[in-house]
Formats: sequence, structure tokens, C-alpha cells
Amino acid sequence: MRIVRILAGFALATLASAVTLVAFVYAPGDWGGLSADLNGDRLSEAGYFALVVTPWVALWAALPVLAGVLLAETRKIGGFTFYALAGIATAAAGFLLLDYREPPGVPGIFRAYALIAFLTAGLIGGGVYWASAGRYAAGAASKAPKPS
Repeated sequence: MRIVRILAGFALATLASAVTLVAFVYAPGDWGGLSADLNGDRLSEAGYFALVVTPWVALWAALPVLAGVLLAETRKIGGFTFYALAGIATAAAGFLLLDYREPPGVPGIFRAYALIAFLTAGLIGGGVYWASAGRYAAGAASKAPKPS
């Protein structure tokens, strides 16, 4: 049952991170006219894009997440702060890896905006993992707050 909890949490966190990254694809200038453009086609496009991005997020995050889950499960860590920071660290590692692959001297991704997008996606992913699986890590369930 523990493996199912971990895998389900990873799947939900990956999807949440992908949706967050897709939200950053639509530039802040687009948010002003979003209500006028909000139609079925635009939402379908965003949903499809999130589903396309999700496996890539899962692939790039798998090893750091595995290390974090092993640490949390063996040390019985069930606090939100650990999972939020682990998500941010995983996202920062992914960003640095992508940034490192950019050729020097060639303008690449807009670094500040992309870094904010990655870190926000990591925070959201870590929070979703904690809410769905992390707070029940190896005996931390007795300390986890009961939903009312």
C-alpha cells in the first residue's frame, strides 16, 4: 500500500507541476485579456499541453524525487516544509541542467522568468506530493492533521 501511495503522489505532483509550467507559458500580458480569450479551444490547448509536458516532468524529476522519498520514508519526515523545499531543489536542479545545456553566447531562454516558473512548479509539486502522500510518510500519519 505504501508504494501505491508514493506512486499516486508522484503522479499527482507531476501533473500539478506540469499544469503550473503551462500556466507560465501564457505570458503575464496574456492574463489581462484572458477572460475574453477564455474559450473551449484555448482551455483544450492548455490541457493538452499539460498532458504532453507531464511525462517529461516525470522523467526529469524521477531521480531527485526518488532520493527525497527514500530520505523522507526512512527518516519518517512528514512535514510540509521538507516536501516544499525538496520540490524547489528538484526544480532548481532541472533548471540548472537545462541552462547548462544552452550554448554560451547565444541568447537562450529568458532566465529570470524561466527560473521563477521552474521554482514555482517545484513548490506546487512538492506541496501536492505532501498533501497526497508525503504527510503519511512511514508513521507520520499519526502526526498528520486530520481533515475536517
